[in-house]
Amino acid sequence: MNEHSERAAKAKEMKTDKTEGVPCYRSISISSVMIPWKFPPSSLSIRRSIQSKIDSNRVLNGLSKSGRINEARKLFDKMPERDEFTWNTLIAAYATSGKLTEAIQLFKETPIKSSVTWNLLISGYCLHGMETEAFDLFSRMQFEGQRPNQYTMGTILRLCSTLGLLQRGKQVHGNVIKTQFESNDYVVTGLVDMYAKCNCILEAEFLFIMMPNKRNHVMWTAMVAGYSQNGEAFKAIECYRDMVVEGVASNQFTFPSVLTACAMVQARNFGAQVHSFIVRSGFEANVFVQSALIDMYAKCRDLDSALIVLENMEVDDVVSWNSMLVGCVRQGCEEEALSLFRKMHARDMKLGNFTYPSVLNCFASTKDMNNAMSVHCLIIKTGFEASKLVNNALVDMYAKQGNMDCAFQVFNHMPNKDVVSWTSLVTGCARNNHHEEALKLFCGMRLAGIHPDHVVLASALSACAELTVLELGQQVHANFVKSGLQSSTSVDNSLVTMYAKCGCIDDASRVFDYMQIRDAVTWTALIVGYARNGKGKDSVRFYDQMIASGTKPDYITFIGLLFACSHAGLLERGRLYFASMEKEYGIKPGPEHYACMIDLLGRSGKLVEAEMLLNEMDVEPDATVWKAILAACRVQGNLELGERAAKNLFELESKNAVPYIMLSNMYSAAGKWEDAARIRRTMKWKGISKEPGCSWIEVNSRVHTFMSEDRGHSRTTEIYSKIDEILILIKEAGYEPDISFALHNMDKEGKELGLAYHSEKLAVAFGLLSLPRGAPIRIFKNLRVCGDCHTAMKYISKVFHRHIILRDSNCFHHLKEGQCSCGDYW
Repeated sequence: MNEHSERAAKAKEMKTDKTEGVPCYRSISISSVMIPWKFPPSSLSIRRSIQSKIDSNRVLNGLSKSGRINEARKLFDKMPERDEFTWNTLIAAYATSGKLTEAIQLFKETPIKSSVTWNLLISGYCLHGMETEAFDLFSRMQFEGQRPNQYTMGTILRLCSTLGLLQRGKQVHGNVIKTQFESNDYVVTGLVDMYAKCNCILEAEFLFIMMPNKRNHVMWTAMVAGYSQNGEAFKAIECYRDMVVEGVASNQFTFPSVLTACAMVQARNFGAQVHSFIVRSGFEANVFVQSALIDMYAKCRDLDSALIVLENMEVDDVVSWNSMLVGCVRQGCEEEALSLFRKMHARDMKLGNFTYPSVLNCFASTKDMNNAMSVHCLIIKTGFEASKLVNNALVDMYAKQGNMDCAFQVFNHMPNKDVVSWTSLVTGCARNNHHEEALKLFCGMRLAGIHPDHVVLASALSACAELTVLELGQQVHANFVKSGLQSSTSVDNSLVTMYAKCGCIDDASRVFDYMQIRDAVTWTALIVGYARNGKGKDSVRFYDQMIASGTKPDYITFIGLLFACSHAGLLERGRLYFASMEKEYGIKPGPEHYACMIDLLGRSGKLVEAEMLLNEMDVEPDATVWKAILAACRVQGNLELGERAAKNLFELESKNAVPYIMLSNMYSAAGKWEDAARIRRTMKWKGISKEPGCSWIEVNSRVHTFMSEDRGHSRTTEIYSKIDEILILIKEAGYEPDISFALHNMDKEGKELGLAYHSEKLAVAFGLLSLPRGAPIRIFKNLRVCGDCHTAMKYISKVFHRHIILRDSNCFHHLKEGQCSCGDYW
């Protein structure tokens, strides 16, 4: 073998050792002479280095995506060479997992920062809601000369969408225009989504319209979802229909949005058509789509279809079950809702913040305290006793069941209270006639820095109305105006009621005039208000306006209307309205309506007709009706029928002192002192005590209360001296004490003296002493004002030139210049 042959053989041998890392030699032919040539060692090492880097990057990527970041970091540190992919992979891993400090450090160390690198860190900030850092990096990226691409814009717009950053989003929109991305469908889709989620649906709609040829399924879905989220249900349905006509495929994100829109407007038939399209598109097994279907059917009151979808689900999705549960509760199917809850518990489903409030709402309606307590125990066992949503539902449930002790207990143990927590308790107190407690809570809520909503303001105003605390009611009204809350029918109705019940019927009328939306409650509040303030004819006038406006009267409206007729002596009008109830409006008269009619007939001297109406009643007479009969008998002096009414009341309300007192007074007025004494002995024997008459007046935000012949006030001497002065002056003006209202068997002087110191006279004397000259005097009494005090008040208003507003248990008396709004007919 010659030299050339040996070299060729050696070269061949060396070539076969390539896999062992031995340098490879090749031979090339130049002028037919074999010349040995050596492959450069550096080129081979580069190839091997590249392959090694590719393999390492592949492993690094796998570790990063599986969340094994520590292992990925160790591999990264061992890699002798790193390229852009290497750095970006680890930056992405850190940013995605929330380890942004490490991501920032790597970002600073990376030798090459491409748009991808910047996007990765910006995405990390956006993913974790770090608004300031994301926008700072976005600005720095451009400052350093790196032009954002479509993905940068899309990422930053998603942050604006998620956090509702409208102003930031508008800035990005300006940047989009500057960088000429306004025609990029990816970026425009982000803008549409951002504006829609920031409640700027018109801007989203404009951008959508301006892209007629570049609308992909993502942009269509964003628009449908935007309409749906902004309450534009019909537009959402129309947009979805256009999407189908255009042949754009819907997906698991499109269907829930259009189904939500169908639920909003109860478009059950269109929702069913969407359901058919879902089946044809192959999404009928998608959990999100199924959940939306159940919600749609439930809100459209088609519980059967909702249940079919629920039963066909392959997995027990708690959101779907909750939707079904809420649907049952809303339709008053409490038993079905409780059955669903038991099944959820039996299947060991994850009960939580949305399940418990729904089932607790059932107990608020069913008054099932035992099962309610059991669910409360389950809430504690499953660790939701600190949940604000659940605790709010518990407070509301206990309050609606009338168990205020438990409601307060839950409320007091709540670590964090929001406006709903306070509202539930304030409303509960007001609903259970704990009006003073409701107002104390409302004040506590304001001191705690909680801004009231419409519901709690309406409840506070209702409590003010029941307690007739005008000054506090005015403060709540001012609070509502200052709050900047939009006008609410519920609050406006409460304001009308509050001012009317506090005797400020002109203020009630002003609130009514400013209302843009009026319902039956609004009109009824004013009709009743005018009636109780002695302006029955105005009540009738407003009723006529109510009918002319197209508002239908309800059960309560006719109670107020007939009450107005009764206290204004409008007999024929009352008969007409009573007859129209069932004939024109299909409202069957109840005991309250019969009571008003009997009162009207009795006051008009038609006691025989009143007795006939009593005997013709379609419903069983209740205590209200018999009280009306008894009052009519007292006015007309019919002792026989009065005794019959009183005996019925003794059975219906055995512990109520009113019928005993009224019958005793009738006996006294008839001079039957022994019978009157017998009734009072019966009261004493049965342990029935008469509610003592008292009057109160508010001066400088302090309430002063007086009893008959009361001498416990700090200014008693001045008050009694003022009474003597008042009596002298009004007697000079023509007042004569009506001793028929002195129901004790004593001489004339004793009877006059007893009348002089009735509680309302003491209150008006204190008002004259304490209030500025010319200021109205507002007095409230727990019982019906007697005839003598009523006459005296008329003279006082004339002699002292004061507007006296006296509210007794029956109505308001506005006394001016010797005249009363009731027309001496109360």
